[in-house]
Amino acid sequence: MATKLSRTACPIEATLSLISDKWKILILRDLLTGTKRFGELKKSIGSISQKVLTSNLRAMEDDGLVVRQVYAEVPPRVEYTLTERGESLRPVIDAMRIWGEEHQAELVAEEEAAKSQDS
Repeated sequence: MATKLSRTACPIEATLSLISDKWKILILRDLLTGTKRFGELKKSIGSISQKVLTSNLRAMEDDGLVVRQVYAEVPPRVEYTLTERGESLRPVIDAMRIWGEEHQAELVAEEEAAKSQDS
């Protein structure tokens, strides 16, 4: 199911409509390093189910972020690669990574403080 963008949507809303799902961000992160097979993506992301990964990859393909290449082998080999549109999200993902690196320690400390208050 392709994401429908409104012509009146603000630029941030347009971007979020494509990548707002937590799994899509992680798929993009992994594909920024190059083409991956389905199993590689599943292993890298970890806690995602096969059904959810498949659904997200199909949506990203419909949205023009990834291309799916099926090879006529037994068993079939399927690879996913970012399109030019998907690759253009690199600065967005890089900015998120940098922000996370700069604030991760304080976020973990706040989470631990909250847990100790609940105990």
